[in-house]
Amino acid sequence: MGDLPDLANLEYASRVNRAIDHVTRHLDQPLELEVVSRVAAFSPFHFHRIFRAMVGETLHEFVKRTRLERALFLMSHSTRSLTDIALELGFSSSSDFSRSFKAHFGVPPRAFDLKQWRQAGLARISKQRSDVDDGFTVTVRELKARRVAYLRVFRPFEPGRVKDAAAQFVEWAKARGLEGGQWLGSMWDEPELVPLEKCRYDVGLEVPEDVALDAPFLNEQRYAAMRVAELDFEGSLEREVRAFEFLYGTWLPKSGFVPAHQPSFEAWRGLPFAHGDTHFELRIQLPLAE
Repeated sequence: MGDLPDLANLEYASRVNRAIDHVTRHLDQPLELEVVSRVAAFSPFHFHRIFRAMVGETLHEFVKRTRLERALFLMSHSTRSLTDIALELGFSSSSDFSRSFKAHFGVPPRAFDLKQWRQAGLARISKQRSDVDDGFTVTVRELKARRVAYLRVFRPFEPGRVKDAAAQFVEWAKARGLEGGQWLGSMWDEPELVPLEKCRYDVGLEVPEDVALDAPFLNEQRYAAMRVAELDFEGSLEREVRAFEFLYGTWLPKSGFVPAHQPSFEAWRGLPFAHGDTHFELRIQLPLAE
């Protein structure tokens, strides 16, 4: 999504973000244009053009790509059969899923080299897996239901985009005495699996019910109470990548848990980027399915 300098565009962005959130949470449903456009409060005729202009692909293309990238995630982090994955993601059959997968990735899912794909993705962001023992530990804990205001950042790997968005959000929070609340970051897409220019990152802040989200760049998410696997972390971005790899690649397969269809949280200690953009202090929280 391009930069949006005026209030009218910010309002449109908020409505398109509601549509994106609806798609992401309902991949098992038909997600027809009429339904998604209603979520965004646009007519279907205009929504088709608005969505394509702002997101860079049609709703149909976005839904198809998101389903297939979610399939990669499930293939990576679960032992579900391809048939189960296909049906969970709204494909009519395993053969329909296989055809779509091959059209998108060039090979059918059974022939897909997931390890090679991940390695290529890691190379794209210039991060290498490390065999260093970082001493990571994971705790399972329960989180209460939360109301979260968020600012969505597209193309988050471009230098400065997330940091600048966070600074804008912090100024809004300071003006209302809310800066001491729990700040969150959520990467909706795994950069090893999804092209970097298609990734989305939310800068979030837990807010009380009586707070009005009166800035046009803000949206709202409501999270039900959830169980998370939490890893306390501080260090460089490279070390954070290793922390995520440990959480998903070492702890999760041995834990007996399955990840929920919900992105992980970065629960900042203090303000986001309080220590600059080379050192981070936060808790990584991976939502777990019940």
